[in-house]
Amino acid sequence: MFAVEEQGKEARTGLHDQTCILLFFSSARSGPSRRMESLLAHIARKERHRLRVVQVDFDERREVADKLGVETAPTLVLVRGRSQIARLEGRASAPRIEAMLEEHLGEAAAAA
Repeated sequence: MFAVEEQGKEARTGLHDQTCILLFFSSARSGPSRRMESLLAHIARKERHRLRVVQVDFDERREVADKLGVETAPTLVLVRGRSQIARLEGRASAPRIEAMLEEHLGEAAAAA
């Protein structure tokens, strides 16, 4: 899992192709965000061939959060090209995240 600052050019490039990016808006002040970090790291490894997971600090990158209409952390936003295709707000369980990914990435993503 990459932070926006670490991802740099790759994050911008990914917005122009059809690779899905899962943006994980988190905050160091949010207990639910901190509890989701290991889950998102696992999903990043598991889905690395189909999906990029990018962690965005909600407090430090407000311009990104505002642009996508994110009002709270944790929030997951699934992006393909320049379009949001799914969103989960609040603490999300592995089954909820996997169901969202399966719906938008296809059955092969869930089986990986």
